[in-house]
Amino acid sequence: MSANSTSMAEMLHPASQGKVRDIYDLGDRLMLVTTDRISAFDYILPDEIPYKGQVLTQLSKFWFEMLDGVVDNHMLSTDVADLPDEFEPWADWLAGRFMIVRKIEMFPVECIMRGYLAGSGLKEYRAQGTVCGIHLPEGLENSSKLPQPIFTPSTKAEVGGHDENISFDRCAQLVGVDDAQELSRLSTHLYQAAADYAAARGIIIADTKFEFGRGADGRIVLGDEVLTPDSSRFWPADTYAPGADQPSFDKQYVRDWLAANWDRTGEPPHLPAEVIEKTSQKYLQAYELITGAPLV
Repeated sequence: MSANSTSMAEMLHPASQGKVRDIYDLGDRLMLVTTDRISAFDYILPDEIPYKGQVLTQLSKFWFEMLDGVVDNHMLSTDVADLPDEFEPWADWLAGRFMIVRKIEMFPVECIMRGYLAGSGLKEYRAQGTVCGIHLPEGLENSSKLPQPIFTPSTKAEVGGHDENISFDRCAQLVGVDDAQELSRLSTHLYQAAADYAAARGIIIADTKFEFGRGADGRIVLGDEVLTPDSSRFWPADTYAPGADQPSFDKQYVRDWLAANWDRTGEPPHLPAEVIEKTSQKYLQAYELITGAPLV
């Protein structure tokens, strides 16, 4: 049997599977395994993107370590020496794409920070002059930099569902006022620190998503993935020009191809080899630009 996510899942039965990650329960810890699966428009596509799992895991590791002074995180180890014995047959495949983390009780909201006007925020702004109910100045256009970054939470949808943008007040109803305020504060600090660092590397972080939980000691902890091409819009600073969509270091290339070749009915089609290769290159390029080193 070949060593891959499918064979491992069949043998070891993950506790849960997301669009991209398989989660294994290790008792007092969890192991997150990031596959090369890719999703778009809430569908898991039939093709995988080479190196995607390693990029997402290693980039999250990079940011967890860099931002550790802002907030605690759930990462414990990414070292194959710490793999439980039952995972040893897949050690070579797992190298670089797994993370052992402490268990935390996740908040039922995603903490989205927006520094630029794009995506669903642009659609709402054009219709109402707001983003998640936050009024913005008139005259902004596609990809405009916002006067200041804004915290725009959303609900968490099940696999196959759609996240829903919500107001701060709705977030406070879901998690409590004090926790909502702290999630907003932490998200803002994390975004600003990351955006400042990325800017020095020639990358604009237009927006990103953070997820938090509460540790056994009651403190809020940063979890899931962080500041990856799957959870963020990364734009090259040297070509940035508001007024249009920006090229990006993420799966937008896949979304654009699907939008032009699929009506979103039935199962999604296979991706052409060229789209798979260029998307893989985008992920690798994002990693190298941000970390300053090639993926090993």
